[in-house]
Amino acid sequence: MNPLGVHALVWVGDWSDKSAQFAIESTKEVGFDLIELALLDPSATDIAMTKQLLDDNGLGVTASLGLDDDADVSSEDPAVVARGRDRLAAALEVAHGIGATHLCGVLYSALRKYPHPASELSRQNSVAAMAWLAEQCSAAGVKLSLEVVNRYETNIANTAEEMLDFIDQTGADIGVHLDSYHMNIEENGLVEPVQQTGSRLGYVHIGESHRGYLGTGNVDFDSLFGAIRDSDYDGPVTFESFSSAVVHPSLSNTLAVWRNLWEDGRDLATHAHAFMAERLAPR
Repeated sequence: MNPLGVHALVWVGDWSDKSAQFAIESTKEVGFDLIELALLDPSATDIAMTKQLLDDNGLGVTASLGLDDDADVSSEDPAVVARGRDRLAAALEVAHGIGATHLCGVLYSALRKYPHPASELSRQNSVAAMAWLAEQCSAAGVKLSLEVVNRYETNIANTAEEMLDFIDQTGADIGVHLDSYHMNIEENGLVEPVQQTGSRLGYVHIGESHRGYLGTGNVDFDSLFGAIRDSDYDGPVTFESFSSAVVHPSLSNTLAVWRNLWEDGRDLATHAHAFMAERLAPR
C-alpha cells in the first residue's frame, strides 16, 4: 500500500521545537508513515532539530510550499523571478537536509488569485524556473512534483492535462501532484486525471471538498481511491486539512481558512488514516 502521510497543519501552525516534537510524535502515534512540512519560510525550519526528531520517531517526511507575490517565478519582473528561485533553492536545501523524499506544491507561480490569464512571458519564466528546479532536485536526490490547483490559486495550470502540457514544455523529469480538493473543483471527474497522468503521477493530496473530515463533503473518494489502486502509483498519499483551530500566520489567510471545521487534530487524523487505509487496501 502507498505510504500514508499527513500535513503538519493538522497538528500545529508553527515549527518551534515544541510544535515540531508534538506534530512528529503525534503523526507517528496515529500510524502515518510520513509528515508533510510546509516550507513557506525555509529559514523558520531548524534542520538539525527536525531531522533528529524524524529519526528518533522513524518517520518519513516530504516538503511543500507555495510562493508569494514577492517571489513569483511566473512574474514578468526578473528581480521577482530571481527572488523566487532563491526561495525555492532555500526550500530544497531544507528538504534535503531533513531527509525529505519529495518537494511539491505550487512552486511555479504565486499561490493566489490572479486578475488575468498568464502572459506568454509569465509562462516562459515559470517553465524556465521549473526546468532549473528540476536539475537542482535531481542533484539533491529529491523528487519534484508540481501541484495542480484551482483557478483561484494559480493561472498557470488548473487541470492535470494542463499541467502535463506545462511540464512537457520544461523538458524535465517532473511529476504531477494531484489534490482531490482541487480536482473536485476543476476536473470532469476524479478517475480521468489519475489515468491521464499515469506513470507521471508523483504525489497525491487527499482533502475533502470543505477541507474537513473525509467523507463528510462531496468528493467521490471511492472513485478516486479505486483509480489510484488500479494505477501503478506507489508514492505518498497525504491527508491535507485546514481549520481555524490551527492557524499558520500566512498560509491560513492565503487559503481562506476562515471556518472552524474541526477542533481535535488527533481525532481528525485518526479518522483520515483509517479512511485512506481502508480504501487503498488491495481488493
